Amino acid sequence: MQEQKKSYQFSTGLIAGVSSVIIITGGFAAWWAWTAIKGEQAPSWVPEQLKPEPATKKDPNPPSQEIKAQVYWLKVTDNKIELAATPMVMEKAEESVAVEKALTELFSGTNQENYASSIPEKAQLRGVSFQEDGIHVDISEEFTFGGGSTAMMGRLGQVLYTATSLNPDAKVWLEVEGEPLEYLGGEGLYIPQPLTRDEFQANYQL
Repeated sequence: MQEQKKSYQFSTGLIAGVSSVIIITGGFAAWWAWTAIKGEQAPSWVPEQLKPEPATKKDPNPPSQEIKAQVYWLKVTDNKIELAATPMVMEKAEESVAVEKALTELFSGTNQENYASSIPEKAQLRGVSFQEDGIHVDISEEFTFGGGSTAMMGRLGQVLYTATSLNPDAKVWLEVEGEPLEYLGGEGLYIPQPLTRDEFQANYQL
């Protein structure tokens, strides 16, 4: 009878010990989960393999996957012609690609009410290249045909401002059929090279 009692007591102790291990393990697991959720660091005494992975924080302002260029048209305001920008949103790309797309849109013309273009319909964009000395824009010879000095200054401004919409301080080199453009139109509008927005504002008035 005594031995049965000892056996019973041993079994009770074993059960109590196992229960304690389960409780401790369960508590540690809960603490581990809570630590992982809160992003806190585990104490140094916790084995490396049991430490929770550091929580990854999402960037509240992820980088935009779009790029916004501008295409410049002509608009009459209070009997005065002025350059007017319209936004052009496209997938993020190299600046040279974005500028070429914007200029291609410019040479395609516009159907928007209240906007116009003085670029001849047959004029074409031959190419755009970004070089160390600035942006080189090559245009077909039709760009030099038709219109008076106001029309010439208008189309010059359209190309310049569209080409520099992503970098207003950029220098632009204008070429016609691969050759530097010196004079534009029958009235011989002189074109300084390279051309900048500051140069345009100082020397031309629409």
